[in-house]
This record gives sequence, structure tokens and C-alpha cells, in this order.
Amino acid sequence: MARRGKKYIEAAKLVDRNKRYTVEEAVDVLKKMEEVLQRRFDETVELAMRLNVDPRYADQMVRGSVVLPHGLGKPVKVVVFAEGEDAKKAEQAGADYVGGDELINKILKEEWTDFDVAIATPEMMPKVAKLGRILGPRGLMPSPKTGTVTKNVEQAIKDAKRGRVEFKVDKAGNVHMPVGKISFEKEKLIDNIYAAIDAVVRAKPSGAKGQYIKNIALSLTMSPSVKLDINETLKKLQEQAA
Repeated sequence: MARRGKKYIEAAKLVDRNKRYTVEEAVDVLKKMEEVLQRRFDETVELAMRLNVDPRYADQMVRGSVVLPHGLGKPVKVVVFAEGEDAKKAEQAGADYVGGDELINKILKEEWTDFDVAIATPEMMPKVAKLGRILGPRGLMPSPKTGTVTKNVEQAIKDAKRGRVEFKVDKAGNVHMPVGKISFEKEKLIDNIYAAIDAVVRAKPSGAKGQYIKNIALSLTMSPSVKLDINETLKKLQEQAA
């Protein structure tokens, strides 16, 4: 087991392992951790959820996206695979890279992936499909389920630039995604966290049985995790939706 540094150990003391925190309490703890850890960079706040699903079955796959109310706190590079009028619309909407065959060949030959989000029009997908081995493992492959295969490229680019986050359950039944920076104001972080959790709740597949969410935790890029009270968190989501 890797040895933990003194600051990490001090940060861990801020967490009561026998307690399950509200989102608001957890953010307070993370803010205190950040003061103790004193990193030289603005750490990302990470959300992790353990789900009661088996992604080996199609009716238990969890996948989707969410536009965080206050973004991710970083610039987002967007690639759009489009031609003709759609390409012009993408350029006008602020895409960082737009193209068809030339862009696809660049990625194939150079395995170039210096971007955060890839969007494609439906007509381009037969050609983009050949990029699966490169973009797939990196979570960059356009998909209708996440809104990145669309004719409305302007809206897709807008959402991506605002802070749209894609999520997909892994083989162990976990969903993991960034929800902002620790430098964000407390209320903005809370808004982002609830929005992300709500998106996963809404993505509950038809084949999921029993208790859908088994665990929820928040952490910084390099910090101990803070476990949330599932019942209180879901209750708050219901109150917000009412």
C-alpha cells in the first residue's frame, strides 16, 4: 500500500468515517481539506456513485450527459465532424476544430486527441465510426445517447462549452465525473453536484432492480473521499423538483 503524506493524513482526520454527510456538509469538508492540503493547483471536485446495475446487460447500462449549471471551470476544446452547411454552422457557433475526411484522417494517422468533446452530424457517423478504437477508450466517441450525434450542432457546441459532462457506468457499476473546481463558491458547487446526481438518477435503466444507488461520495483530485447520505440527498432532489 502506498504511504500517504502528512497533509493527506491530516485531511483524512476531517472526515468521520461513521457518518454520512449531506451535500452541503460534504462541500464544507472539502473546502477545509483544500486549506490543509495546500495544492499548487485548483483541484477538481469529483463525484463517484456506486450503482446496483450489471452493465454486461443492455437493459442495465447507464449512460448520459448533464450540462452543469456553473460549468467545470476550465476552457473546453470542441471538435465537430461535419461538412457543408453544418460545418459552417459549427464554425460560427465557436467549435475549435471542424472538418470531415481530413480531420478523421488526422486522428487516424496521428492518434490526435487534443480536445475535450467530439460532436458529429448523423451523416458523418459512418465515417467517424472508424475512430472508435482511438476515441472510445478516451470517452470521446460521439453518441446519440449523450447528445453528441446531432443535426443541431450549434446547441451541442453551446452545451459543451458551458460544461456538459458525459458519464457512463464502468464494469464494476461505478459512475465517476467531475463537478467543478474547489475554488468555486460553495453554492455553485452544490448546484453542480445536485445536477450531476439528478442526471444519473434520471438515467436509471429499465433493468435495474432493488436499490439503484448504493453509494455516493465526493472528493478532490487528490484527497480522501466524503460519503453522502443517500436518503437525504435524494430527498433534497425531490424537494427541488417539486
